[in-house]
Amino acid sequence: MKMSDVIADFIGEMLSSGGGVAEVQRKSLADRFSCVPSQINYVIETRFTPEHGYLVESQRGGGGYIRIVRLMDDKQRTLLEAARGIGGRLTQNDAARLTRTLLSADLLSQREAQLLLSACSDGALAEVEKTDRDRLRAAIFRCAVMGIATS
Repeated sequence: MKMSDVIADFIGEMLSSGGGVAEVQRKSLADRFSCVPSQINYVIETRFTPEHGYLVESQRGGGGYIRIVRLMDDKQRTLLEAARGIGGRLTQNDAARLTRTLLSADLLSQREAQLLLSACSDGALAEVEKTDRDRLRAAIFRCAVMGIATS
């Protein structure tokens, strides 16, 4: 494995464990991998670009750092917007209709859609008073779609 790959994998792990954000110092990374700081620049400039879904901020100077932020893709953004658009109440029929729409737009997998429909069904909510089901269903649907968007 090339040194560039090792460095990129390390930064990728930092992004995963840091919730999509990693702050690195060029010199400390170079010391860690026994390479020159320009090698770190090369990896960041070629692997962590906006085209690859990243935003890179740089602060130069004594305590300088490089902050790499993983940007959301269109699918994530659309799912989050759909989740935020769900009102305070959601009927079983509306949940099914919205799920089918998300599925047909390839925003959900077949399995995700089926799990979502099951979790929001009247059968799953049978122990809840009928007057509270639509409110609870909206909350479940919203949280599930947001979870899918951020996973």
